[in-house]
Amino acid sequence: MVETIAWRDSKVVMIDQRLLPHEQRYVVCEDYQQVADCIRKMVIRGAPAIGVAAAMGVALGMLRAAKDEDLDAQLEQICQTLASTRPTAVNLFWALDRMRRRYHQVRHLPLEQVRQALIEEAERIRLEDIEINRAIGRHGAPLIPDGKAVLTHCNAGALATAGYGTALGVIRAAWEAGKRIHVYADETRPFLQGARLTAWELLQDGIPTTVITDNMAGYFLRSGRIGCVIVGADRIAANGDVANKIGTYTLAVLARAHNVPFYVAAPISTLDLNISCGDEIPIEHRPPEEVTHICGHKITPDGVGVENPAFDVTPHEYVTAIITEKGVAWPPYEASLRALADSTP
Repeated sequence: MVETIAWRDSKVVMIDQRLLPHEQRYVVCEDYQQVADCIRKMVIRGAPAIGVAAAMGVALGMLRAAKDEDLDAQLEQICQTLASTRPTAVNLFWALDRMRRRYHQVRHLPLEQVRQALIEEAERIRLEDIEINRAIGRHGAPLIPDGKAVLTHCNAGALATAGYGTALGVIRAAWEAGKRIHVYADETRPFLQGARLTAWELLQDGIPTTVITDNMAGYFLRSGRIGCVIVGADRIAANGDVANKIGTYTLAVLARAHNVPFYVAAPISTLDLNISCGDEIPIEHRPPEEVTHICGHKITPDGVGVENPAFDVTPHEYVTAIITEKGVAWPPYEASLRALADSTP
């Protein structure tokens, strides 16, 4: 299993996902601003992985914090810098809040102990994420039909988490259970997370995988080959509306039209029960160059207008079930998601 991010020798080390699948190179961050830059530039991406990176960024920032300056103020500056990187994935803000709480629990201790406590908390978040993903896989594997294909969008695998993955964790668990499956991976324009990352991960595991362009999904759903669709999530509202990579909404509508189950796999930390519906989820818009260029080559004429929303929102009525580490939530989601969230210590 690929190691997405790690704490090594008082530095944060992460695989540069922009270079995959052709080059495996690691970026070493020596301060929290570099971590923030890596999140912003998608060196690391995927909601749970961003959360882990943010936690490590806080630990790294406080490790470098000036001893003779206000530590509370320095912590807030670090958290605000990391929070400003990407607005949609709620795991980022969940991790920052958790690191803040840990800081306030230990701030009365000597500085070296405060720093060690934050490093340990960030590592705890990383290790917990891997176990959470394995639990998501165990709960979701029974939903994957044997002998049918699975369609997925973007990358919700080990690269999008601390390890194992959410949507791909369910696929991995089903494969490990002996189910005969074949994965169709949407290429996921414009950043090509499916073609570059999902395909790379699954091939390493020996799971049969076929890459298709995003606009082929309807063709394959109509063919009868697809037993279910499974995707990850960046934020889930209290009513079950799901923000995920742009194109997910289209896929959900197509799945409904062809009576194919549409599953979302995500940890409890992706739930945002403070917002009632998806209309309240902020949608990140990214640079136009991601659309106008592919691998550094421009494909559009000069002067054309470009929009690049990174996410869309799938209304809850198109979601068959939401798979979490605490179990599977079924409609009505207001009740089932709240029950699962309340069962978490």
